[in-house]
Amino acid sequence: MRVLLDPRRPARPGAKVSAAELVELYSFPTSRWVRSNFVTTLDGSAVGADGRSGTVNTPPDNRVFALQRDLCDAVLVGSGTVEAEGYERITATRRRAAPPALVVVSGSGRLPEGLRTPWKGRGAGLLVTCTAAGATRLAHCRKALGEDAVLVAGEEHVDLRTALDALAARGLRHVVCEGGPTLLSAILAAGVLDELALSLAPTVVGGAGPRLTDGAPLNPPDGIRLRPHLLLEEAGTLLGLWRVRR
Repeated sequence: MRVLLDPRRPARPGAKVSAAELVELYSFPTSRWVRSNFVTTLDGSAVGADGRSGTVNTPPDNRVFALQRDLCDAVLVGSGTVEAEGYERITATRRRAAPPALVVVSGSGRLPEGLRTPWKGRGAGLLVTCTAAGATRLAHCRKALGEDAVLVAGEEHVDLRTALDALAARGLRHVVCEGGPTLLSAILAAGVLDELALSLAPTVVGGAGPRLTDGAPLNPPDGIRLRPHLLLEEAGTLLGLWRVRR
């Protein structure tokens, strides 16, 4: 893997990146931080022909994907993506004995099977929902996961700012959002995203695959501005970090 852009060290273009340096480059700031992590093809599709992001992953992207899970406190993901991608509670690695929590967002209180994965050797599983899910559904989720594993944030819709405050209060301060497009759009609209980690796979798939975001156009009308923070390349895959301009 080589550096194409590192504004912190402008003299580094073309320099090779060691495993230890890669950890440094992707480490979180000491403050609370929300980073989204996505991969797309060159023609902008977030999924392959089978409707899953896994089919457009590349080995460099997989390596950075795993590294960010090792570095974060929690992985935030929508319930639809959990089911489509076959998510389960996250297992420990050689780098990290205590895996990050898997935090699933569902306004309806839908409880995906991946959150029911046996706990042994895996991280916590939390459900973020809202009051509109209904008392019966909330009681069902609490019985399945445990009273403290269901976070109610918001009335009619999930209030992501409140949810992230609740996670931080539990020590889950560094969060990686892995999708899908609807959740990323909601995070952007709530103004709580700090950074976008994006890999561009060197392939074109055609079709009508989803983009990174979904739903109504974001405010302001000219979009949310980000600035490049890091750009790496390996075997044709481009891997970057873009920080939201505050």
